[in-house]
Amino acid sequence: MSSTSLPGPAAMAPTGSQAPATRSRRIVDAPTRVFHALFALCFLGAYLTAEGESMRLLHVTLGYSMAGLLVFRLVYGLVGPRHARLSLLAGKLRSLPQWLASVVQGTADRTWAHVNWRQGQNLALAVAVVALMVLVVPLTLSGYATYNEWGDWLGDVHELAGNAFLVVVLAHVGIVLLLSLLRRKNMAMQMVHGRGQGPGPDVVKRNHAWLAVWVLVAVLGYWSWEWQQSPNGLISAQAVTDLLSGRESGDSD
Repeated sequence: MSSTSLPGPAAMAPTGSQAPATRSRRIVDAPTRVFHALFALCFLGAYLTAEGESMRLLHVTLGYSMAGLLVFRLVYGLVGPRHARLSLLAGKLRSLPQWLASVVQGTADRTWAHVNWRQGQNLALAVAVVALMVLVVPLTLSGYATYNEWGDWLGDVHELAGNAFLVVVLAHVGIVLLLSLLRRKNMAMQMVHGRGQGPGPDVVKRNHAWLAVWVLVAVLGYWSWEWQQSPNGLISAQAVTDLLSGRESGDSD
């Protein structure tokens, strides 16, 4: 009579009792995501309110908010957790000359097999991010000078800086969309929920939600303070009238 080995307990366990595989991991913490959202919102609002005097105070407030958010990001990038450090961006940028040299060599040899294209994609994204943070400085300083009427030529500088910022924003969005297509995952949503597709442990161990709430409260508090300081609020009655009249005329058409 032949002996038959019985399956062990692990083999007899039902499939449903096994722990499900991790489908995503946290790669961006809450403060970074809140900064990104507020930064984008402030620029969009400032750009849309750049023309005319009726919304000038709102335009200025949003510009100052961008400067304040930049200060927070710089401080967070210096003393914050490792994943948010500006040194990571600097490390990527230091490899830019070497990567460009590999592209030049590949072009000369008519072969690009040795070029690390994924590194090039990450470098393009890093350059765009750094450019946005750098451009905030001349943008807000020229805006402050223009608001205080330090010279008519500063208005031209402010407009030039704003247009340059817009170009970099569009390039940044285009890079994210392109990488989403190439890597077949929605990279833009990573800045919404902070999680990236794929199994593995969380890159960001702690979400620091309390700091994100603090940043949001600080920005909203500043907006409220500016509103109270303005006799007619950040949006004048004339601006509201113009918006309503424009809507009514559009409905009548």
